[in-house]
Amino acid sequence: MTAVATAKPELRHDWSREEIEALFALPFNDLLFRAHSVHRAYFDPNAVQVSTLLSIKTGACPEDCAYCPQSNRYDTGLEAEKLMEVEKVLEQARAAKASGASRFCMGAAWRSPKKRDMPYVVAMVKGVRELGLESCMTLGMLSPEQAQELAEAGLDYYNHNLDTSPEYYGEIITTRTYQDRLETLGHVREAGMKICSGGIVGMGESARDRAGLLQQLANLPEHPESVPINMLVKVEGTPLAEEADLDPFDFIRTIAVARILMPASHVRLSAGRESMNEQMHALAYFAGANSIFYGEKLLTTPNPEANRDLALFQRLGIHPEERELEQAPEMPSPQFYDATRSAAAH
Repeated sequence: MTAVATAKPELRHDWSREEIEALFALPFNDLLFRAHSVHRAYFDPNAVQVSTLLSIKTGACPEDCAYCPQSNRYDTGLEAEKLMEVEKVLEQARAAKASGASRFCMGAAWRSPKKRDMPYVVAMVKGVRELGLESCMTLGMLSPEQAQELAEAGLDYYNHNLDTSPEYYGEIITTRTYQDRLETLGHVREAGMKICSGGIVGMGESARDRAGLLQQLANLPEHPESVPINMLVKVEGTPLAEEADLDPFDFIRTIAVARILMPASHVRLSAGRESMNEQMHALAYFAGANSIFYGEKLLTTPNPEANRDLALFQRLGIHPEERELEQAPEMPSPQFYDATRSAAAH
């Protein structure tokens, strides 16, 4: 059955905080109807882009991000690991492709990459691209020269989240500024790469802060091609371990407003999916989420098992974007996931 064509709303970069707060305040059904209409105008409403995320260097990060178990400032029981060997990364990229992923994302717990690390990172990018996968990396802050080097290697996406609103940012991170993050996004864009940038909700921020985060993203000169919306994963030992749970409907509202503000972007369900039931996933897809991380772990915390995602896709009539799966593929071994980690990416 062919979807009914819907006129595409214009892409705007001048959203006011008041306009965004008004969207958040809409009756829930009205907000979801508007978001889904926008989503249907730009995307196949039954396709979801599937990514796999691998931690290529885990722990011992000098930053003080209050949500992150990889910070060396917090005792979370996480064992630090050195940068993985290139071939081991590519082995896992092959397994990810075999399990249905179309994008392979690599994360390193660095403030910024050192010169000695760049040749290995570049080799990983080239190897992933040769496998026919889209490539994405999150390595912390980048200089213009590092961004250019990654672009020349063929990196498709660079992830660098804004995390929260400018006003609330200092409550979560003190070791780098909001401007530092914006400058890295600028270097990435100037080098010609696509941007993956979003934030984390459920960190004790207000509804106005959630509007402020989305305002920053939507008013960038170009919208991020990928917008991950993370639900805080509370890890014992981090400052936010005892934070109150966010109302699930507030999370869905954030997805919906992100879809309205950035109609042509992929909005990704990211960290925190383990705590979401099937009904919440289905609502998120209807509200405009059309990308997920796939596999049992992201960087250091749990994520729904891949075959559970495929089973829900089948029940909802959803299929992975760009790669049709007629049946659930054979899944990688548990050892494949042991090397991966989760929580909101830096």
